[in-house]
Amino acid sequence: MEKRDTGKLSEQDLKGLEIRVNELISTCEELKKENRLLKLQQDSYSSERATLIDKNEQARKRVEAMITRLKSMEVSA
Repeated sequence: MEKRDTGKLSEQDLKGLEIRVNELISTCEELKKENRLLKLQQDSYSSERATLIDKNEQARKRVEAMITRLKSMEVSA
């Protein structure tokens, strides 16, 4: 940006600055929106992960119970 002898910004400089500020505001709004969406997605994935961990634990317990029953059948046979 050029300064004139009077120390003031030219009309062109001000217009360019205004355009740049508006671009920054727009970018900031887009990033805020994207951030909100990513946080929602992260919450969803965290919830899904917790559900999958629970299902995995239930499956592990069922498999362990089956193994225990099979072993007891071997011993009694």
